[in-house]
Amino acid sequence: MSAFLSLLSVCLLIRTVASVSAPILRTVWTATADSFNQGNEPQKAIDANLNTFWHSQFNPTADALPNWIIVDMKNTYNIHAVGYLPRQDGSANGRIGGHKIEVSTDGANWNLAATGTYINDDIVKKTTFISRAARYVRITATTEAQQAGLQWTSAAEINVYHEVTYDYISRTAWTVSADSQETVSENSPAQNAIDGNPATLWHTRYNGGTIAPLPHWFQIDAGTQITVEGLSYLPRGAPGNGRIGQYSIQVSNDGNTWTQVATGMWVDTEDEKITLFDATARYFRLNALTEAGNRGQWTTAREINLVSGETEVIPAAPAASNGLWVNTVDFPLVPAAVAMLPNGKVLVWSSFERDNFGGSNGFTQTAIYDPATGESTPRVVTNTNHDMFCPGISIDFNGRIVVSGGSNAAKTSIYDSATDAWTAGPDMNIGRGYQSTVTVGDGRIFNIGGSWSGAVGNKNGEIYSPSANTWTLQSGALVSPMQTQDTKGPYRSDNHGWLFAWKTGTVFQAGPSKGMNWYDTNGAGSVTAAGNRADDGDAMCGNAVMYDAPAGKILTAGGSANYEDDTARSNAYVITLGATKQNPQVTKVPNMAFARGFANGVALPDGTVFVTGGQSFVKPFTDTTAHLTPELFNPATNTWTQLNPMSIPRTYHSTALLLPDATILQGGGGLCGGCGVNHFDAEIFVPPYLLNADGSRKARPVINTVATTVRLGASLGITTNSAVTRFALVRIGSATHTVDTDQRRIPLTPAGSGTSYTVTIPSDPGVAVPGFWFLFALNSAGTPSVAKIVKVTP
Repeated sequence: MSAFLSLLSVCLLIRTVASVSAPILRTVWTATADSFNQGNEPQKAIDANLNTFWHSQFNPTADALPNWIIVDMKNTYNIHAVGYLPRQDGSANGRIGGHKIEVSTDGANWNLAATGTYINDDIVKKTTFISRAARYVRITATTEAQQAGLQWTSAAEINVYHEVTYDYISRTAWTVSADSQETVSENSPAQNAIDGNPATLWHTRYNGGTIAPLPHWFQIDAGTQITVEGLSYLPRGAPGNGRIGQYSIQVSNDGNTWTQVATGMWVDTEDEKITLFDATARYFRLNALTEAGNRGQWTTAREINLVSGETEVIPAAPAASNGLWVNTVDFPLVPAAVAMLPNGKVLVWSSFERDNFGGSNGFTQTAIYDPATGESTPRVVTNTNHDMFCPGISIDFNGRIVVSGGSNAAKTSIYDSATDAWTAGPDMNIGRGYQSTVTVGDGRIFNIGGSWSGAVGNKNGEIYSPSANTWTLQSGALVSPMQTQDTKGPYRSDNHGWLFAWKTGTVFQAGPSKGMNWYDTNGAGSVTAAGNRADDGDAMCGNAVMYDAPAGKILTAGGSANYEDDTARSNAYVITLGATKQNPQVTKVPNMAFARGFANGVALPDGTVFVTGGQSFVKPFTDTTAHLTPELFNPATNTWTQLNPMSIPRTYHSTALLLPDATILQGGGGLCGGCGVNHFDAEIFVPPYLLNADGSRKARPVINTVATTVRLGASLGITTNSAVTRFALVRIGSATHTVDTDQRRIPLTPAGSGTSYTVTIPSDPGVAVPGFWFLFALNSAGTPSVAKIVKVTP
């Protein structure tokens, strides 16, 4: 009777769980490839054996890249991710670097899901993208990850993921055991993994200097035979020690004779992992073979469940009227800082590590992303002795990226895309990190705040002259008026200033403090109060975007009173600048639909402002309370519109930039080692102005001819392929920690008709800040052209 009751409880106490990303069972899959070596057939990439792998032909000769492999899942699923595990035999040959991932329902018509460049290591990669229907998945390798011109490709395992809901089987009758558990330094027995409390965990022994070595096992005795479809593993959060990497799962009916039913490698993140298999057994054993982040010999688990009853989640088709997220871009690092280059490529960087920061190590992981190919070229910058994490960024008149402070608080590094070279600039007078810098109308770069790095407090202004290559203190440019009332004091209160170059060498500070200020960068500098931002409070890590520079229009949105552990706000305001050192007009506009901190704002060529990402409760290195739905502010109608959601959270350390084709690159988040929220990628958003109702691309105007340089105040002749109604200049941007002081937009009304037009550039360098700008032509429907890059000169 007791056995019957136990079985009854198992059957009755199954409960449905919220949706999760789960790999599709590969039992019936087949794989084909353009090339394979004898003994390394493509089917080896889907055989659930980590010790075998597909390899393109190398004997007697290598088949040159690109190489491709196609998996046929035999059924159509709504997929949103592909996992790639490089070979696990210790050799790096064939690891995929540059790549694209395409999907198809018929094997003939392919749709791009992702592109990019993978890191050269043997850790599993998971590329996530917007869900789409597919039966076939094709991975094309365009480069080999070792960057040595090698011409082969390999893969140990390929998985495809879809979103599912499923059922947990009741754990009421279970008993569990493990090969090791820590009960001295912390109370972390095996039982904690089935207690229903994700705040507790099972941890293998580490007390007394004796660490139980890998491999480890965790065993479930269900009390009677049960039928299951998979196992769920919830890893610990930060710092991530003991997350399982390589694993195997075995089942048994007597606890002595075991049969392996699954194997694989889990990604080093804190989200729940599902492995599917079909088994009827009493005993289930999860074997941890490696630690996911190579942090040590331990294993941990917050919760372990057996699952059944999987149901695929079918997402609603996104409406093109709300824009479309089209593909993911994989980076070889977490893009915590980005800058647009005059050649149309994007500079991205993290810190001394690709996924972590800390200390002052004197070098930086960088990459150049090419939107034309979707791939990145990595480079470790060592010659400037500068860890450029959490810096100030400004683009000078000649398009050079001037990076100041950060982990190496006094350093300056300069990247020139014309020579593809990094050079060391002079040290600042004050070491800084989390400061803001802005290029002013005379070509110098103003810098203020930044107590995150270097000594805390008194981070008054200084200014960099590119022509003299010197930093000069400005003793009158006091930081104290722009500080917030953060509970952590100056360490947080002078961070991430919202700075805008304006007329006669002034800089307007719009926030994040509720009090606004004018900074005069002439001579020793000065500061003049400019009133409060209406009824807004301090708005740290909110956004400010100059969407109409000649009119002095700035949109501010979101932020929170304190940098972290605080509730964000949805407040939004339009600031209108007029005479320098006078209080601007501040108008409260409708709130965003979502409260956001750590979001990003982008000025679009049609005059709207795109606000994306962030979270409603600001806590660095978390994706909880993240908002996937971006919003678009239209100043002409004074309204916000919710757009289609992205697939990946973008919170702390996320970035966003306008690209030359008028799409948006939104990426990053994390950069925290074992935190579990490192995002080595970006997504591309196509705004509604480029889309027909059916999601196809609108016909776009084309700028046929235009000069590549133009002086302030001069006329610029433009020819197009069709009639247009207006033009817009958008200065190329840079972004880190919600700040982009480089971007601003200038609407231009043309003279002329047909396909020949003339526009006049504003004459004030505080409005049309010299440097490189995107020039867009827009037709009567508001559809922009692909930009021409134009240099505005003094």
